[in-house]
Amino acid sequence: QAQLVESGGGLVQAGGSLRLGCAASRSISIINTMAWFRQAPGKQREMVARISAGGETYYADSVKGRFTISRDRAKNTMYLQMNSLKPEDTAVYTCYAYLGRDYWGQGTQVTVSS
Repeated sequence: QAQLVESGGGLVQAGGSLRLGCAASRSISIINTMAWFRQAPGKQREMVARISAGGETYYADSVKGRFTISRDRAKNTMYLQMNSLKPEDTAVYTCYAYLGRDYWGQGTQVTVSS
């Protein structure tokens, strides 16, 4: 089993930056796929970024060039660096990991003001 705990959400002005963290309760070296999802009010949840154990990354078109996903094995933590934030990035961001089954964090609110 694994527990995921997000951190780093908050309120930021458009154009600003935030870094989200997702701390895992066990070594992330054995977790193949980790990802960040987000869900805005009235919208479906969408995958924002994904990273494999080998470091391969995927980004949604809406965040390419602005967001960077990474994982720190020493800290058992995945990060999402978000730059040039836009009001449309406002959402609850949730981290995800697959380890035999789906694991989800509790979510953290990101609000970008215009």
